[in-house]
Amino acid sequence: MDSGRVMIVTHRLYYDEVYLKEFDATVLEVRPGKDGYEVRLDRSAFYPTSGGQPYDTGVLGGRQIRDVYVDDDLEVWHVVDGPLTVGEAVHGQIDWARRFDHMQQHAGEHMLASAAWRLLGGTVNGLHLGAEVTTIDVLLPDGSMRVDEDVIRQLEDDVNEKIQRDVPIRQWFPTAEELAALPLRKAPTVKEHVRVVQIGEVEYVACGGTHPSSAGQIGLLKIVDARPSRGRMRLTFLCGGRAYADYRKRMDVMNRAARALSSGWETLDESVESLKARLHAAERAVAEARAAQARQRLDALETAEVGGWQIRAGDVGAVDAVTLKELALAGIDTPHTVWLLEAVGGQTTYLAFAAAEGCPWSMGRLLSEAAKAHGGKGGGRPDYAQGSCSGAGAAADALRSIRGSEQGA
Repeated sequence: MDSGRVMIVTHRLYYDEVYLKEFDATVLEVRPGKDGYEVRLDRSAFYPTSGGQPYDTGVLGGRQIRDVYVDDDLEVWHVVDGPLTVGEAVHGQIDWARRFDHMQQHAGEHMLASAAWRLLGGTVNGLHLGAEVTTIDVLLPDGSMRVDEDVIRQLEDDVNEKIQRDVPIRQWFPTAEELAALPLRKAPTVKEHVRVVQIGEVEYVACGGTHPSSAGQIGLLKIVDARPSRGRMRLTFLCGGRAYADYRKRMDVMNRAARALSSGWETLDESVESLKARLHAAERAVAEARAAQARQRLDALETAEVGGWQIRAGDVGAVDAVTLKELALAGIDTPHTVWLLEAVGGQTTYLAFAAAEGCPWSMGRLLSEAAKAHGGKGGGRPDYAQGSCSGAGAAADALRSIRGSEQGA
């Protein structure tokens, strides 16, 4: 830092009053930056990105806030969309909806991390407060990365019970003696000016973020996902307004689905299972019908005799790859037979080439070349190969290749 510069560290007003929405300040420094103009004030209520919590947005001196960050000297810089003048008095106004949302999510994170510590012995690493969801990564003592649904509900119940009781949330800078006596959930990451957040009588943790004054203002915490992530269990959750919006969206989707199935939401799962069973039966019936049609079409395939071998080639209709394989292999029970089959009709054309024992042509090579010519791929053994491509004609191409090889011989 320039030795001639007068150091006045920005007074962070949110430490004094977290509900402060507007404030007045004096501009101490302005400099051009990559994303706008960077402004340093003598005092500010705008929260800078830190501790996993994003920065506040709003208006400063008529300029829009694009970013707020802290540099290595602990100075708070406000990135705005236009220049301000050093020495001028400016008025700041915080986007309160964004700030309060972050307060809800951050306090909920503390309570969920506390529950994971007390109930599971898990330590939390990595808070990410995103625009839609918040996540924490929990390192469990046995190294596992999953827990049962009942355990997830226990974590939720632990947090929401305290939210319903509206336990107080205290945020302060304790003295060194007081700090040493506090039962902190984990050691502070800084040695000086340690700020502690206490929630009820069970959560004590060092944190410089913003939180409401009582847990009831969080409203609700809902875990929406739990999965392994980099050796830990990642919990994704929603608090407050986010949880309410998610609940309403899920209810809307569920009610529309229930109406579509002429069901109430209470029996929606049963209706879905019944629909799945009927769909599976219908798909099985369609597959069986297509297989029967394919077997009938085998007799109509192009037939050629090359070098004493009977070769049948062509399209058997829109059957799946498994059925096509069964048809091809069933046909080679007769000695000196070759089946070059394709199933055209779906988005993908399936190929299955099979030959009886002693065939002079490699099915793997024939199929690979034919599939590649039609934008596909495949291959296999000399007596059987399978693959896929686009459109029709791969089987006919393979038959022409066999004929050409015989003529060349």
